[in-house]
Amino acid sequence: MSQTQPEPDQPLYLDKAEPEVFAAMAGVSKLIAAAAGEAGVSLQLLELVNLRISQINGCAYCLDLHHAKAVRLGEDPRRLAVLQTWQETTLFDDAESAALELAECITRIPEPSVRQEVEDFSRQVLGDAAYAVIAWAAVSMNAFNRISITSHHPVN
Repeated sequence: MSQTQPEPDQPLYLDKAEPEVFAAMAGVSKLIAAAAGEAGVSLQLLELVNLRISQINGCAYCLDLHHAKAVRLGEDPRRLAVLQTWQETTLFDDAESAALELAECITRIPEPSVRQEVEDFSRQVLGDAAYAVIAWAAVSMNAFNRISITSHHPVN
């Protein structure tokens, strides 16, 4: 095997190293978006979830990407500015708050009793179909954050 070895100071982009695996991940995102439409979850809400998770995980690449998507979808810049402290505002409705709380819970994985409380509340507010979409979106976004952080994807 005569694979060329990257220079130690150069990042290895996982998406380029295994493009078929990355394409499968992108396919999951498309399925989530389709399921969101069927469940009545807006793409704008999915972008808020993606942004909040990326804030928690500290993924600059994903923050840049999903901020731009949220703006293109018409998200209010004021809401984007306070997203990190969404609980301290009245700018998010009950469904958005339940989705953001669920996304944070999936990202941070608190103790079981806290998880159960958040999951129960989110299901009650969102309904099972929207709950499942938000949960899958959170799982997927956490994976994409880890891909970009591990790959050292630059913000252009």
